[in-house]
Amino acid sequence: MALNADNVRVGLTGRIYMAPKGTTAPTDLTTAWAAGWKDLGYMSDDGVSLEYSTDVEDINAWQSLSPVRRILTGVDMTLGFTAIELKADTITLYFPGSSLSTNTGVHTLTIPSAPGSAEFAFGLEWEDGTITNRLIIPRGEVTERGAVTIGRSEAVGLEMTVSAYASSAPEIATWLSDDPAWATS
Repeated sequence: MALNADNVRVGLTGRIYMAPKGTTAPTDLTTAWAAGWKDLGYMSDDGVSLEYSTDVEDINAWQSLSPVRRILTGVDMTLGFTAIELKADTITLYFPGSSLSTNTGVHTLTIPSAPGSAEFAFGLEWEDGTITNRLIIPRGEVTERGAVTIGRSEAVGLEMTVSAYASSAPEIATWLSDDPAWATS
């Protein structure tokens, strides 16, 4: 297989969306995200990390020094990002089960001591020139949070990791792309 620098991609810009679980996501790359999808705004310049891993269990035999079989026991997919646009959607996503209220111009975030599950649908869209990619997670939840650092030299950020869960279909996510390098022969 020949090397082809034209197939090297970067995420020049993009967006992360969230919606109530069950909200219909676009099934192509040109349809706008429906009204239920909220753009989470600016992210740190670290971008977004997408991690996918599998867990296997080795079956060993007395007669072999290496496993004779491996069984897939788990699949995990996560999105990691740091929201630097502090607004109702990002604050309440970071603090699950929290509520915002406003009284005479003062906004109050009430953070519960024992939050319940907070599942949403998530969408990640990014571009590299004319190439667009969309990753849709029908069921996901923020399962890890980093420290909120407040200082003079950088934006206040809400570091979060979203874990994808299996939906009613066997998939945990769908990735759409118009990248010509993806064409199968």
